[in-house]
Amino acid sequence: MQYTPAVDRYNSMTYNRCGKSGLQLPMISLGLWHNFGSIDNFENGRSIIRHAFDKGITHFDLANNYGPLAGSAEENFGRVLKQDFTGHLRDELIISTKAGYLMWPGPYGDKGSRKYLISSLDQSLRRMQLDYVDIFYSHRPDPETPIEETMGALHSIVQQGKALYVGLSNYTAEQTKQAVEVLKSLGTPCLIHQPKYSMFERWVENGLLDVLEANGVGCIPFSPLAQGLLTDRYLNGIPAGSRASKPSGFLQENEVTPEKIEKIKKLNAIAQKRGQSLAQMALAWILKDKRITTVLIGASSVAQLDNNLETLNNTTFAKEELTEIEAILA
Repeated sequence: MQYTPAVDRYNSMTYNRCGKSGLQLPMISLGLWHNFGSIDNFENGRSIIRHAFDKGITHFDLANNYGPLAGSAEENFGRVLKQDFTGHLRDELIISTKAGYLMWPGPYGDKGSRKYLISSLDQSLRRMQLDYVDIFYSHRPDPETPIEETMGALHSIVQQGKALYVGLSNYTAEQTKQAVEVLKSLGTPCLIHQPKYSMFERWVENGLLDVLEANGVGCIPFSPLAQGLLTDRYLNGIPAGSRASKPSGFLQENEVTPEKIEKIKKLNAIAQKRGQSLAQMALAWILKDKRITTVLIGASSVAQLDNNLETLNNTTFAKEELTEIEAILA
């Protein structure tokens, strides 16, 4: 069936300016890390992407190695674009991708060299059938490559018209400060930083957010629900079929401790008093900080996406609520 975007798609979403740039991003962005690869149901992923756009989500985040198989999330996203986002609809989308982790064998398929970053983006553009991406990230710092080389590659990518903006991901506060200074000297400002940040992972509060604010750089946290821990799935332990129940994955069984479950239960009680699910409260807790531009979520179904979008109905916290949350997380 031919896809026609909802005419009211911009009515319910709030858009925040990204740092000091002219670009605005939706408060909630959709990441295609999981559920959009070659092992997943294509039509389900397609439905999620279309529904996200209908709800005002204009930003779709990928990386060269997203799948599995690596590269297949970009291929599938490219298929959706070709089928459903024809004409000028591309101009209503912010599409990002990254390079920095192992993508192909040999010395040129990993880390932060100019060779790898530019070659990887060329491959990503072919997979997505695009002329350019809106944001291209250095996915992680590479201690073996001079930061001037990595940032110089990002600068070249913008000059070549292959990306409109560039960003960093997984860089520490000090590494970010250095990278931002190099990019500024080249004339290509750093638009945004994508760090891992949640109630259970708060390292960004120890300097990174200050660096971003001081330099006019936006912030888009990933894994805001701690790989599903900050949902109602783990209130009674590890359920069958969950990420923690699988031998390979980003959430390991030993991370779901009795102490962590106790914290989850206490946080869930606060969320219920707020009229929210635990996931909604966890997302709102991140968005309360004005240094956060947008929060990056995943989704395995349209229903899950809608549940997360309901976060936007209540993103404010009473002082007492924040104090109670801090006591739980301490």
